[in-house]
Amino acid sequence: MKREALEGIGLNEDQIKSVLSLNGADINNAKAQSSSDIDSLKQETESLKAQIADRDKDIKSLKKDAGDNEGLSKQLTDLQDKYKTDTETLTNQLSQTKLNGALTTALTGAKVRNPKAVEGLLDMDKVKLTDEGKLEGLDDQLGTLRKSDGYLFDEGSKGGYEPKGGNGSDDNNQVQTLVDAFK
Repeated sequence: MKREALEGIGLNEDQIKSVLSLNGADINNAKAQSSSDIDSLKQETESLKAQIADRDKDIKSLKKDAGDNEGLSKQLTDLQDKYKTDTETLTNQLSQTKLNGALTTALTGAKVRNPKAVEGLLDMDKVKLTDEGKLEGLDDQLGTLRKSDGYLFDEGSKGGYEPKGGNGSDDNNQVQTLVDAFK
C-alpha cells in the first residue's frame, strides 16, 4: 500500500498514518505466522532425514557383521524389509510435509483470510507437488473458491465506488434551514 494511493482517494495525513500502521501490523503478523510454520517444517524435515540416515547405517553395519552366518543373514533380511517399509513411510511423511508447507505458502500468497478453513474446502487428491516445488491443481480450485466464496480472500479496499446521487439530497427542508439559521 502506497502513501500516494491513499492521498489520491482524499485521505488526510492522520488517516494515512493510521491506515499504514494497520497495514504494517497485518503484514508483520502474516510474516510471523509464515516464519513459525516454515521453521517447524524445517525441523520436522531434518528429523525425518536423520532417521533415514540412521537406518541406512544400521543396515550397512549388519551386512558387514553378518558374513556367512545364516541366522544373522535372516535377521538382516528381516531388518532390510522393515527398514524399507519405514523408509517408504518416512518418505511419504516428508512428501506430505513438503506439500503442506507449499500449500500454506501458496494460500498465504493468495491472500486467504483463514488458510485452514480454505484447505478444508480443497480437494487435496487433485493437488500435487511437482519436483520444482510448485503445486498443480491448486490455482483452478482457488479461482473457483474466489468466485463462489470471495469473503475467504482478503482483497483489500476497493476504491472508485461513486454511486449516482451520492452527494446528498437536493430537497429544501425549510425546517432544517431554520434550525441551521439559529445555530
